[in-house]
Amino acid sequence: LNNIKPIYQVFSFKTESGAVHSLLRLCQPGESEGFARRAIESLVRKLRERREELDALVTAVTTRGRQPGLCVTIQRTLDGRLQVAGRKGFPHVIYARLWRWPDLHKNELKHATFCRFAFDLKYDSVCVNPYHYDRVPAPTGITVQARAPLPLMPQVRTTAALGLRLGQRPDPKPGHTPDSRPTQVQFKSRPETSSGSGLDFWCSISYLEQDVRVGEVFKAPAGFPIITVDGYMDPSGGDRFCLGRLSNVQRTEASHRARLHIGRGLQLEHRGDGDVWMRCLSDHALFVQSFYLDRESGRTPGGAVHKIYPGAYIKVWNLGRATQVKIQSVRHQSPHVDALRGLCVFRVSLVKGWGQQYPRRCIQDTPCWLEVHLHRALQLLDQVLHALSPRQHHDL
Repeated sequence: LNNIKPIYQVFSFKTESGAVHSLLRLCQPGESEGFARRAIESLVRKLRERREELDALVTAVTTRGRQPGLCVTIQRTLDGRLQVAGRKGFPHVIYARLWRWPDLHKNELKHATFCRFAFDLKYDSVCVNPYHYDRVPAPTGITVQARAPLPLMPQVRTTAALGLRLGQRPDPKPGHTPDSRPTQVQFKSRPETSSGSGLDFWCSISYLEQDVRVGEVFKAPAGFPIITVDGYMDPSGGDRFCLGRLSNVQRTEASHRARLHIGRGLQLEHRGDGDVWMRCLSDHALFVQSFYLDRESGRTPGGAVHKIYPGAYIKVWNLGRATQVKIQSVRHQSPHVDALRGLCVFRVSLVKGWGQQYPRRCIQDTPCWLEVHLHRALQLLDQVLHALSPRQHHDL
């Protein structure tokens, strides 16, 4: 009896072997069978727990790109390269050579606009689906670095559709009647990163469980425009804030349960002079309180909770003209400083929502959440406050 394997292990082994065999048969001539087999076996092992991606890879290669399917991702290494059979190379190039172009040069690939985890986007996960890339040959006798085009990202205009992937049917928003009109989506290319503000850090992130702040405030260096916040136990670094290691003697059972589901969490990306985009990497939705999303959806500032679905990538904040005018208005209207602080902050609840449809009435009732302070906006507000007269300071 001890030699009998559980049925799921036998099935998994056969499935992986079948996938390796199918993918090996479809390799282009030019690479040794030993290297190709090692590369494919390594990839299939990495996809063992993500059957949907493995199926997408087999389908993409079998149909020769007629059905390119999902991103097929592996973890990015420290130097970006993958070692197979004693050889190192960029992973998307290795698998593009196996199944598409045996003579491919490493600088001849650009990613398709629909690829969410392309190598050039420099995320923690790298897409190696060979049909998510196109070949751009360098001119004869000249070696150039192929520049990947800026992918077009959806700017969603309706509240019910915020954070939805294209084609996904939205759930009704709490307290709202679903709009029967088609979702209006505008596509905008992401602007280039800029660091013209002179700030050492572009944001500060506080982690809270209900109304208790847990751990130290994480500061995102200006040199790391993409920050990952996840639920793992690794040490936090310059571009990564790991919540799994944070202890709280007052932790409730609700917070403990919610933390188990944070998983890969989210990414925050700083663009231009103040735009912030967010990608939901978790298997659970995120819930956001944001002045920018309120304005985009036509809601009263601070009066809405925006649900961001798994896989979604949307802009959650920007330092556009409307925000700057609002901050500048302190000179004329003299509102309380706390009211202006909301223009420089957005909040994200992990796993659990709040609002009219939930027993949790405010974000301080949620088991685990983040408060993100945006330093460029705070810098602008500080400049305005310093320019006030003594009388205006008194009114504040």
